[in-house]
Amino acid sequence: MADAIIPDKPALEGLESKWDEAWSAQGTYLFDRARAAEVGKSGIFSVDTPPPTASGSLHIGHVFSYTHTDVKVRFERMRGKTVFYPMGWDDNGLPTERRVQNYYGVRCDPSLPYDAGFTPPFEGGDNKSSRAADQIPVSRRNFIELCERLTVEDEKHFEALWRSLGLSVDWTQTYRTISDDTIRTSQLAFLRNLERGEAYQDLAPTLWDIDFRTAVAQAELEDRDQQAAYHRLSFPFADGSGSIDIETTRPELLPACVALVTHPEGPHKDLIGTRIRTPFFGTEIEVHGHHLAQADKGTGVAMVCTFGDVTDIVWWRELRRTDGSNLPNFTTIGIDGRFLADAPAGVGSADAGAWYVDQLAGKTVFSARKAIVEKLTETGDMLEVSKPFTHVVKFYEKGDRPLEIVSTRQWYIRNGARDQALRDKLIGFGKAMSWHPDFMRVRYENWVGGLTGDWLVSRQRFFGVPIPLWYALDENGERDYSRVLTPDAALLPVDPSTDAPAGYTEDQRGVPGGFDGENDIFDTWATSSLTPQLAGGWERDPELWNLVAPFDLRPQGQDIIRTWLFSTMLRSVLEDDRAPWTDAALSGFIVDPDRKKMSKSKGNVVTPADVLAQHGSDAVRYWAASSRLGTDAAFDPQNPTQIKIGRRLAIKVLNAAKFVLSFPVPEGAQVTHALDASMLTTLDGVVRDATRAIESYDHARALEIAESFFWTFCDDYLELVKERAYNQTDVGQASAALALRTALSTLLRLFAPVLVFAAEESWSWFNEGSVHTAAWPDTLGIEGDPAVLTVVGEALIGIRRAKTEAKASQKTPVSRVTIAGPAASLEALRLAEGDLKAVGRISEILYADADALAVTDIELAQQEA
Repeated sequence: MADAIIPDKPALEGLESKWDEAWSAQGTYLFDRARAAEVGKSGIFSVDTPPPTASGSLHIGHVFSYTHTDVKVRFERMRGKTVFYPMGWDDNGLPTERRVQNYYGVRCDPSLPYDAGFTPPFEGGDNKSSRAADQIPVSRRNFIELCERLTVEDEKHFEALWRSLGLSVDWTQTYRTISDDTIRTSQLAFLRNLERGEAYQDLAPTLWDIDFRTAVAQAELEDRDQQAAYHRLSFPFADGSGSIDIETTRPELLPACVALVTHPEGPHKDLIGTRIRTPFFGTEIEVHGHHLAQADKGTGVAMVCTFGDVTDIVWWRELRRTDGSNLPNFTTIGIDGRFLADAPAGVGSADAGAWYVDQLAGKTVFSARKAIVEKLTETGDMLEVSKPFTHVVKFYEKGDRPLEIVSTRQWYIRNGARDQALRDKLIGFGKAMSWHPDFMRVRYENWVGGLTGDWLVSRQRFFGVPIPLWYALDENGERDYSRVLTPDAALLPVDPSTDAPAGYTEDQRGVPGGFDGENDIFDTWATSSLTPQLAGGWERDPELWNLVAPFDLRPQGQDIIRTWLFSTMLRSVLEDDRAPWTDAALSGFIVDPDRKKMSKSKGNVVTPADVLAQHGSDAVRYWAASSRLGTDAAFDPQNPTQIKIGRRLAIKVLNAAKFVLSFPVPEGAQVTHALDASMLTTLDGVVRDATRAIESYDHARALEIAESFFWTFCDDYLELVKERAYNQTDVGQASAALALRTALSTLLRLFAPVLVFAAEESWSWFNEGSVHTAAWPDTLGIEGDPAVLTVVGEALIGIRRAKTEAKASQKTPVSRVTIAGPAASLEALRLAEGDLKAVGRISEILYADADALAVTDIELAQQEA
């Protein structure tokens, strides 16, 4: 496009669609597989791109972090790397299910048969059908079909937005986390975990969300403040010799109390081993010692219940009764969050058991608490209730009610919580990686070091990757969990709810001696932890996998180090005994003007479409690229100052390019003028510093360096040389024109990773091909004195200031001006005296010695008249 017509009035409007179409047609960002095979891994830059959740809409935080990645990718492409930059869509999981429920007004009921002609009651989230009672039950297959339909539509909108933002993604390299290929990859990876003994099933206390009816992993927990009150209860000694007081915030768990615990060195250590009875229920229990008991909290003695919190689980697992047996598990709360129909086996009296069935069975936690408090107050066992206070309670990060702990059978993958060798390996691979910023490494190490349990990967949901297993049924039709049936890898993907295992037929499903399919699906992170494998063709395209893996970069948010980054590292270490990437880049959060993190729950999320349309993509990219990795950035949609600055810069780039290109460069031109050489030598320093910055993932510093020089170039150098560049008879014209063209070429390439549309548009006016596949600028090696541009610029500023103070136009001629300064500065200034005279319309310049450069006297021509 070297013969492209330069518009009379360059503008940003319309550039996004123009250049997106051109890039698509020209294949500008396609991964060149043939070249990749030639250059090998060292010549490839591969990115494990975060797959955004394909439910709802993208927000300004996505634009922020994905721009950071794109800047680095564009730089590496211009440095000559063959770039593998895919995009995935995270379809499966709870966000999609919730959106589909509300959007179509349905809910999943796996007991229902498939309806091939089902039509949802409506389409459109504005109906707000969020109450289960208002939603039409549908079969699991019908529900999944609706999930797939809606996510495909969402993904189209997401891609359109990413294209308008200018992400240089290869759109032929995409994947979905619910496609057949993805299901096959996820199932195969799990089966290998199972073969190696890294995956196992266990019936154990599980963090449980009673609304979603699913298990929750440690990494998905969120602390929230909740109101509570301490209830002081009196626990009598079994021998009738006295009692001990206990304070608890959960008196409703009294029927599930299996022990008391105190610190082994605390004030109640003498009670360890004493037999106690629970008030009213009469269960005989024992006082134990444990280091996690807090001697200074409450009365110094606490209840151990099955289960109130994570500490209860630790105590239940680690404490032993006097006879050496394990503590019992008295389950009282079911998966629906209501009290079970039968009283726990440990209830010590028939009357208490009958009261439990009559007064607690079927009640919510809140109602059960009220009933027990009333009963204990009646019996005199409730001594007092404190004033309400606020304390921290565990929630599922997407849930609305506190988590309960129920005993369920789940699948786990070993993560180092109980394997020190694996834990050490995970930390070791983390240390060997480069982290940007480096302090993020500590968050990863703290997470690995603080793991308390293996990774729970099964979920009791519907839209996700099926766990590829079946169970043989015994003669009574019960699952034999010791006989897990697995598929042959060649048959993947499979759905155990509809497919039969090898050696069985479908009519044997659910009958004695037959089989039963696993109904659970994988946690969404169990699939997302395999994004390198999904994008890179693991076990599907070995040639591609060997070219791109391990990946060069994992970009992501700092808030999912413990989930996505850790789980991906774990799967890579278990499968390949290596880290999945060499570098991790962690973006900060977007906060509102009050410095609060943007989130849907707070209602302060900004969607980017309107911002991009109003200000232009280059302006928004400038705002994003101005923030360093790991640093939070404030965004005020009412006053987006940084975006406005970016727009001004992008427009100036277009106008400066048009101006520079108005000066033809004569054939055989060379840089001969001291000011031109000074400018280009200074630009060499800019290239060196900006390159070093972006190499080290400091895109903000690289942009700052380039922008600072650009404004000096426009405000000082362009003004200084334009008269010489216009004058075809000046011996210095060719030098000025060549220097201007050279600087423009360099600056456009420096700005190209950020101002992608303005740079491409300007580049097309005088070059063939795309600026984004042009070579990153290198130093020119022109020998000049940087001081010339500096002192002439300072002198020009002084002359402009003097005219302003004289209330004269900048076009006013100057008869005489005196410039004072150090000898070296004045010597440099004399080398560009002609340009300074031309721009300042100065007839004569006098020089005087001084410690600092300054305009000490000026005589305007109009004042002589």
